[in-house]
Amino acid sequence: MGKCEQCIIKQFNSLKSLTKEELIRISGCKTSKTIKKGEIIFEEGETLHGVYCVKDGICKLSKLSENGKDQIVKMVVKGQLLGQRSLISDESSNLQATALNDMEVCFIPKSEIIADLQKNPKFSFDVLKDMAHDLKEADDVIVNMAQKSVRQRLAETLIYIHDSFGVNPDGTMSILLSREDYANIVGTATESAIRVLSQFKKDGLISTVGKYIKLEDINGLKRIE
Repeated sequence: MGKCEQCIIKQFNSLKSLTKEELIRISGCKTSKTIKKGEIIFEEGETLHGVYCVKDGICKLSKLSENGKDQIVKMVVKGQLLGQRSLISDESSNLQATALNDMEVCFIPKSEIIADLQKNPKFSFDVLKDMAHDLKEADDVIVNMAQKSVRQRLAETLIYIHDSFGVNPDGTMSILLSREDYANIVGTATESAIRVLSQFKKDGLISTVGKYIKLEDINGLKRIE
C-alpha cells in the first residue's frame, strides 16, 4: 500500500495542503481498494463515512430522476477527491458514484479529515475552492441544458472527453462510454443521442471503430449550433 506523503496523486487535489505529519497520519488509517468497471462506489442516499481519493480510473456521478432515468452530473477522474461535500455537511449523498473503468481508490475516514479541516486553514481553504469550482460547473450545466441544443451539448461532451482523457494509439477516444451514457450526460433520450451521433458520422465530424469514437473534425464540432 502506497504512502500518502509519497503519492504523486495528492498534488492534484486539496490533500497537497496537508503537512507531511498529517499525511503520514492519514496514510496509517486509509484503505486502498480496487473497484471494477460498472461497480457502484456509493449509492444515492448513502451516508458517507469518509472521502475517496481517486488514484486511477474514472467514475460517473449520477442522479436517478423520477422517470427512472439516470442523469450524469459529473465525471470524477484520477487525482480528484470523491465525497468531499459529505465531509462538511452530515447530509447523505445526493448522487450515485459508478466506476466507468477499473479504478484504484484510497478511502480516508471522515474523522481523520475533519481533524485536519479544523486545524489546517490552508487545507480548509483548498477544500472550499474545490467546492466553489464544483458549484460553478453545476451552474454551467444548468445553463447549457436550458440554452443549448442536444447537438451542441453532445458535440461539447465529445470534445470534453477527448481533451480530458486523451486517445488510443489509433486516435479513438480512450474512454468507452455507452450511447446511453452520452444520452445521460446531455440529458436526452438514448434514441436521440444515437440519432445525433449518426448524423455527426454522416457529416464526417466523427468516425467509429467498433464501439469507440474518433473525432475527425474538432473545429466542425465546435461550430455545431
